[in-house]
Amino acid sequence: MRGRDEIAQALSASGYIADAELATAISLMQLLRRPLLLEGEAGVGKTEVAKALAKVHATELIRLQCYEGLDQSSALYEWNYQRQLLAIQAHRGADSIEDQVFSEKYLLERPLLAAIRRPQAPVLLIDEIDRADDEFEAFLLELLSDFQVSIPELGTIPAVTIPHVVLTSNGTRELSDALRRRCLYHYVDYPDVDRETRIILARVVGASSSLSLQVARMVEGVRKEELRKVPGVAETLDWAAALIGLDISDLHDAPETVHETLICLLKTHEDRARVTPKVTQRLLGKVA
Repeated sequence: MRGRDEIAQALSASGYIADAELATAISLMQLLRRPLLLEGEAGVGKTEVAKALAKVHATELIRLQCYEGLDQSSALYEWNYQRQLLAIQAHRGADSIEDQVFSEKYLLERPLLAAIRRPQAPVLLIDEIDRADDEFEAFLLELLSDFQVSIPELGTIPAVTIPHVVLTSNGTRELSDALRRRCLYHYVDYPDVDRETRIILARVVGASSSLSLQVARMVEGVRKEELRKVPGVAETLDWAAALIGLDISDLHDAPETVHETLICLLKTHEDRARVTPKVTQRLLGKVA
């Protein structure tokens, strides 16, 4: 098992700057072989954790994007009904044709089944589990407990390897105690100025230390305004890239451009109207 510092360094090499608590959570996740539930506001980088973890392990990332109405067939497996029908028509009258068409040959893997049948353990990302229904969450418990699935026509299929499971939640609904018991937990918050500066330096080509620090401090100030949608890390990176593309090396040298490019951070009409040029000037006064 990798220790916390080694995990943090490996994630950093993959482009993800983790804090000590997250690195510890991932270290324990690997030690205990337990799923890791990441909760936090949209845009704080929860999904990026799974992507970076796949790079660290040099393995496949399998993603299940949750949504309202997601059912087992979309997440686990489906039968290729069209091919089955063609096979039945081609072998009409043959004995045991039903057994033949309900075989591996006609099985369509969906993310959950695929994740437990890979020879090399993949990273299984169950993204935005809070968007799925309670019924789907209950179905997921068996997989997370035993890492096996039941297919009526084929029987129980145990895992070939145990995937590295990361679940994310934006907190739009309360998750069940049963799901939380099966997972390790970490709350992903917006990064502080120091960590966001390091994120910009790691992810944005051409970013200088001074500009990255100014951008991180400015974004911190913007997040403290009364906004409908607080900008996430992805918006920070977009804004930093835009400023570099416009040859801005110091925010104080181009206050008008700074204000105009805040469209990279502010994604609603209300927020854009709230952050006036006067507010931008005020925030710039706090950016050293």
